[in-house]
Amino acid sequence: MNKLRTATAITSLGLATAMMAGCASAAGAPAETTAAADAGPSVGELRLGYFANVTHAPALVGLEEGLFADALGGDVEVTTQVFNAGPAAIEALSAGAIDATYIGPNPSINTFIQSGGESARIVAGAATGGAALVVRDGIDDPADLEGTTIATPQLGNTQDVAARVWLADEGFETDTSGGGDVQITPTENAQTLTLFQDGQLDGAWLPEPWVSRLIVDAGAHVLQDEADLWEDGEFPTTVLLVRAEFLDQHPDVVADLLKGHEAAVSWIADNPEDAPAVINGAIEKETGKPLADTVIERALEHVKFSVDPHADTFETLVDNGIQAGTQKEGSIDGLFDLTLLNKQLEAEGEDTVSAAGLGED
Repeated sequence: MNKLRTATAITSLGLATAMMAGCASAAGAPAETTAAADAGPSVGELRLGYFANVTHAPALVGLEEGLFADALGGDVEVTTQVFNAGPAAIEALSAGAIDATYIGPNPSINTFIQSGGESARIVAGAATGGAALVVRDGIDDPADLEGTTIATPQLGNTQDVAARVWLADEGFETDTSGGGDVQITPTENAQTLTLFQDGQLDGAWLPEPWVSRLIVDAGAHVLQDEADLWEDGEFPTTVLLVRAEFLDQHPDVVADLLKGHEAAVSWIADNPEDAPAVINGAIEKETGKPLADTVIERALEHVKFSVDPHADTFETLVDNGIQAGTQKEGSIDGLFDLTLLNKQLEAEGEDTVSAAGLGED
């Protein structure tokens, strides 16, 4: 079989995630996604969440290029809601305000454990890499962080957990109320940039493009690239999460969503020269301002796009969340349902992806 299509942005040659946020949804039973599953009642709308981040580029491209609309057909309209970080998206998903969302792995784990496995399922991966701790001048070694204040996007989101675990490994104490040897202040990404420029923050652990924005626009430098903490530099930054009740009732719609998602990942791989402009245009629509060319180029160099969710990393992510104090202990057996995705990949002659024993594949 052919290898899974992935995309990594290239340089100028052609350029190229609230604490315990997950609440149980109304879902009552594990989603059925076999070919014989009842498609359930008809649905005229798919409500999709995402962030205006480079790490959510498959969502941005899927919307900008009409790939979701093409896959879903004229009977199902895609409506969207933009979030700053995972816990807020989980609140909307758990409340039934959205049906699916691009999101980081830690909030996905949180909602699954909090709901006793009933809230949602990861149905595909989207992005790996693209997160780092960036700091001001004068901080050149982890020891220099003593007494500093750093930002993360939101308490309990994927970068927040990564920051707390890394700081603990470096010998620093932190707490979820902003105390400790290093103060962690969950802050909206755009505000983080402003506060850093004003000298009110010493650094931040962020996803792209905010890592690159602080570097290019505010003179920050990387103290710790998260990729260096993982084997082969691959760690999941974004996955596609679907409300379990919606997956149970509308597997046909989710299958079409996955077709659009895979098409977006493939489009990024096939269009390295056009991808930066399309992604940047989508970001401009949501934020009101495009990224500088140097920012979007640098950001895309550090992110890889793939439908593989890297399920084999999730037990480590659970341990990290517990260590960080942002989630409770619990099983994630059943978190993944990759059956629809793998059926699609098999039909296309592509390699299938693994749930690593944590669900259906």
